[in-house]
Amino acid sequence: MTKLRVAAVGTGNIFRSIHLPAWLANPEAELVAVCDAYKAGAQKIADEHGIKDVYEDYRDVIARDDIDIINVCTPNLYHSEVAIAALQAGKHVFCEKPDAINPAEAVKMAEAAKASGKVLMVMRNNRYRPVSQFLRTYVEKGHMGEVYTGRCGWLRRRGIPGKGGWFTTKELSGGGPLIDLGVHMIDLAVWIMGNPKPVAVSGSVYTKFAGTELSDSVHSSFGSKQENGTFDVEDLATGFIRFENGASLQLEFSWASNVETEGRFVELRGTKAGFSLFNDDLKLFTEIEGTLCNITPQLPKDPGGHKVNINHFVDVVQGRTEPTFTPEQGVDMIKILSAIYESAVSGREVRLD
Repeated sequence: MTKLRVAAVGTGNIFRSIHLPAWLANPEAELVAVCDAYKAGAQKIADEHGIKDVYEDYRDVIARDDIDIINVCTPNLYHSEVAIAALQAGKHVFCEKPDAINPAEAVKMAEAAKASGKVLMVMRNNRYRPVSQFLRTYVEKGHMGEVYTGRCGWLRRRGIPGKGGWFTTKELSGGGPLIDLGVHMIDLAVWIMGNPKPVAVSGSVYTKFAGTELSDSVHSSFGSKQENGTFDVEDLATGFIRFENGASLQLEFSWASNVETEGRFVELRGTKAGFSLFNDDLKLFTEIEGTLCNITPQLPKDPGGHKVNINHFVDVVQGRTEPTFTPEQGVDMIKILSAIYESAVSGREVRLD
């Protein structure tokens, strides 16, 4: 079997903890090169895992004819730049979320993928968890009836990642918890709903905890902290999405907020049933024979959505299946996030149609 040759661009925490183990575990992939502007970090990974080639400039990696896949885990600002260059060079691209820091860049990525004929996929790991697959099927088969409203979010009490570094620098990240955490739970909610088209968005953002050093979240270890660094992003965002089919979705995301504990959630309500997914706990609310019933499904053990997502990408590249994520869905996501930031400034609803 000829393995797909993979090169990683960006070797920070998200690559080391999430992407790297998934690539190493896939029997059809071979990680042959790593690249990072901080070359010493890439070299350390290469030494630990027997990877021969280490680069400092992503253009040198992309120029290689023997690379099939570029895995992008750079700061958000560079996602589109690296992905577009790789696609134009005839490589498949798997990119960490968010797709890009603004809609124009997300559109360019989608156009580059279409023109190249190569696969572009952005991490949507929550879609591939057993609970998510169950809920998607449950809705598709009509068990919830018309799904018309819901809410989603991810709230941390104190969990600011890489304070003072690129995470909290808007030029590099594109924003705070909305663009960092919002991609996960908004995508999951909208995907379970059947990907209705967003048509209008409103929102507010707040920065109230830039001075705190407290942390109660493992996620605050992501990124590199910098003393007296930049903090010009929000630490909490709220919002509201209207969809073309009349459905709506409430949003709430924080890195720091006075809540009881950290938690991620999706709740959707339909005419026949509803559900609440909080962290890993799912409850269904429905009516059976005239009696209101709460149901707790027994689901398979979660193998890890990130790993399954990357395995699915490999299946798509190998031509065995159709992608469950499309670049156009990524464009819609970045339009939503950008419009919430725009609405927070204007104080008005922003139309997307």
